Amino acid sequence: MPKNQNPVTQKSGVSTNVILTIAVVVVAVLVIGGVLLFNRSGDSGAGGGSGQPPVAAEVLRKPDSNVLTEAPDGKVTVTEFLDYQCSTCYAYYSQMTKKIENDYAGRITFVTRNYPLEMHPLGQHAARAAEAAALQGKYKEMYHALFDNWTGWATANAEELNSDEAKANAEFEKYAQQIGLDVNRFKQDMVSPNVQSKIDRDVADGNTAGVSGTPTLFINGRQFDQGSAQNLPEIDQAFRKQLDQELAK
Repeated sequence: MPKNQNPVTQKSGVSTNVILTIAVVVVAVLVIGGVLLFNRSGDSGAGGGSGQPPVAAEVLRKPDSNVLTEAPDGKVTVTEFLDYQCSTCYAYYSQMTKKIENDYAGRITFVTRNYPLEMHPLGQHAARAAEAAALQGKYKEMYHALFDNWTGWATANAEELNSDEAKANAEFEKYAQQIGLDVNRFKQDMVSPNVQSKIDRDVADGNTAGVSGTPTLFINGRQFDQGSAQNLPEIDQAFRKQLDQELAK
C-alpha cells in the first residue's frame, strides 16, 4: 500500500457491522476500478523490463522465512512483502494472492515477508502475532486468520484503521486458540525480542530489495510489474501470465 491510503467510506446511521461490511465492499470496488494499484517508485518489473538484475535469492528468502506453499522442484519462487493492516494487502489477498496460493500449490514456492509501515498502527502488532504463531508451526493458519478476519481487528470504523492494541490482542488470542496454539506461549512470544528481531530483519531485506510500499511481489527475484493492467482482475491475469512463463522455462 502506498504511504497515504486508508479505507474510507461515508458515515451512516446504520450499525457498526453494516458499516464495516460497506467499507469492505467499497475497498473492493476501488480495487476493481483501478484505484488501489501499485503506486511505488523503483518497480523493476517481473519481466526484467528495466534491465536490472534480479534481487539475490538470499535477500528475498532466509532459512527461517515463512512459506505458504513450496514446490519440490524450486523452479518458481514468489516473495511478497506485506503489512497485515494494509487495506491494499487485504484487497490483494481477498481477490488475488489467496487464489494464487491455492491454484499454484505444489508448483510454486510462495514466501511471505514482513514489511509493516509506520502509517498502520497495528501493522507491527499483527506481524508479531504471525511470527509468534510461526514459532508453534502455525504461521500459515495465523496468516489466513489475520486476513480472513481483517475487519475484526484492523478497522476501528468505516473511516479509520484500528489503533487499539487491547482490542487487537483479544482478537489475535481468539485466533490463536482457534488454530490450536498454546495461548500463553503465544502471548509471551508476541512480545519477545526474537520475534521483533525477525520482523526487523524482514524489513531490512525489503529495503535492500527496493521495497517502499505494500504489497510488493517478486517472481524469481524480479519485482512484479503490472504493466498496462488497470484493475485487480487484470493485475491478477498479468501475474499469472508471468508465473506461467517462468514455469514453462
